Amino acid sequence: MPVKQLAEFLDSHQIKYTTISHSLAYTAQGIAALTHTPGEEMAKTVIVKIDDGMAMVVLPASCHVDLATLRVETAARAISLASETEFMARFPGCEIGAMPPFGNLYGMPVFVDQSLTKDKEIAFNAGSHRELMRLAYEDFARLVQPTVLRLALARSRAA
Repeated sequence: MPVKQLAEFLDSHQIKYTTISHSLAYTAQGIAALTHTPGEEMAKTVIVKIDDGMAMVVLPASCHVDLATLRVETAARAISLASETEFMARFPGCEIGAMPPFGNLYGMPVFVDQSLTKDKEIAFNAGSHRELMRLAYEDFARLVQPTVLRLALARSRAA
């Protein structure tokens, strides 16, 4: 979903947001640095396979997904990170790795790390590696209705 369609979706729900264009960056941490976004507000979207389906996990840029906790919380038989080839067709118009965390627009459940709920705003890739969107977390939660869990592992613990 290119930024224009995401903006139209947000506008149709009277959501206030900011779009920030930035130089090319491929990591959430790099984008946070370029856009002067606090690391705890910069969210990344990770696609996971849960049994026979796919879901989005949204967590702080500096963290990894705790797959073991997600498996327990969802009562899944099998859980793993999805490969780009497995999910890229589900996100037409989006650059790989820049999918916005609006699973409701892609027919996917969304799981959000609880640490993101503590911030007033959430920032995320808007479908490209050159555009970021920032909006109130409360508005994001109202539109997406994510399941909030403790899913983030600090990079040192995940390694």
